[in-house]
Amino acid sequence: MKENKMNALEIHNKIEENKEKSIETLIDFVKQPSISRDVEAVEKCSRYLKSLMIDLGIDTRIYKTEGNPIVYGEVSSNNKNARTVLFYGHYDVQPPDPLEEWDSPPFNPTIRNGRLYGRGAGDNKGQLLAHVLAVKTILEKEESLPINVKFVFEGEEEIGSKSLTKFVENNKELLETDVVITSDGPIHDSGAPMVVFGVRGVMNFQLELKTAKTDNHSGNKGGVIPNPAWILNEVLYSMKDKDDYVTIDGFYDDVLKPTGKEMELIEKLPFDPENLAKVYGVEKIELDKKTFYERLMFLPTLTINGLVSGYTKEGTKNIIPKKATAKMEVRMVKNQNPEDLFEKIKNHVKKINPDVKVIQQEEDMYPSRTSSELPISEKVIAAVKKAYKIDPIVLPSMGGSLPDYIWTKVLGKPSIMVPYANADEANHAPNENMDLDCFMKGIHCSVEIINGLK
Repeated sequence: MKENKMNALEIHNKIEENKEKSIETLIDFVKQPSISRDVEAVEKCSRYLKSLMIDLGIDTRIYKTEGNPIVYGEVSSNNKNARTVLFYGHYDVQPPDPLEEWDSPPFNPTIRNGRLYGRGAGDNKGQLLAHVLAVKTILEKEESLPINVKFVFEGEEEIGSKSLTKFVENNKELLETDVVITSDGPIHDSGAPMVVFGVRGVMNFQLELKTAKTDNHSGNKGGVIPNPAWILNEVLYSMKDKDDYVTIDGFYDDVLKPTGKEMELIEKLPFDPENLAKVYGVEKIELDKKTFYERLMFLPTLTINGLVSGYTKEGTKNIIPKKATAKMEVRMVKNQNPEDLFEKIKNHVKKINPDVKVIQQEEDMYPSRTSSELPISEKVIAAVKKAYKIDPIVLPSMGGSLPDYIWTKVLGKPSIMVPYANADEANHAPNENMDLDCFMKGIHCSVEIINGLK
């Protein structure tokens, strides 16, 4: 036992010794402009990542898919009875637009005030790299890892992970594991580490109404032909009540109530409405703690992502638009089904106005949840506590969506998220960044997870 503690200390010391080199590696990685829909750039980045992992002592290969490549790596333990952890992440990134709002070029990563600014720095290159560097550091000090480690890094997370499901379905033996660990998204806004046991799913759709072949003069024809913008707004207004609850028949039918343990976890969560308002960029948060977390984790949402109709540029153009469109989404919670919800939405819209088309968009992402009471869940919580030297915030579910259901539903394994990025990482926005202290702490935490699961 004493020897293990001494080795762990040496490994953590080695992480700090390698700090500059680790940051250089992250900079090189972020330079790769791996925007999901840029096939050539994504494939180049997959080859870069494979080469990097091989150089760091990880057996790595690329799997071709119908879409972007998946980078798979593994390191086996000398212990034949060792557990296995699978680290998941994604090397694709969001488009950097609008470019004019960046303080430095998005693919020329720049360090300012202890942060690395660049597209993908936090989402997700810095976080997946922390796992890779943790394994590399352990191998520098030990003959073998205490457990088997596998890596799955995909190139389509930002566009719905379309190829990942089939890859997992076809490679269940290859991906056999005791637990899947994902580091994506931010830590708590208080700066405390988090362990998250679920995500909401997402189903995207749009409403569309066309009332004329062309835009029309709003004076000559005003008052005698229909305006699709007004009509579509009537449909949208019918979908929610004044308390922000969805009025579509059956929308909440399959929603599971939180368990007693999950409600206990909510009670332990910090809640600072004023600070949350600053982080979210709004004037104030008007919900109480219980309602805030129940809505964020255990209730579905119906959101208008965008409204488009008529002339929206500078100045005026006096028209009656020919068409109106609403881009929308549902964030689902565990037990809800996207196909079922889509049918319920279609039925609702048909009752209000049958002329409005309801069109499902990109592939759905199902909701997912793992119990925090599993023995392996408790081991991960303990490892994060050891790494950060404080109790982590434990969330039964996050509000956002990841392809977590692929691990829990398709692979059938527990899946746990341990985010490493700073709360203000600005992922998907201009000036995305990774706090370099958070990056280094992530490497330390990955070491503790690997050691803690042995």
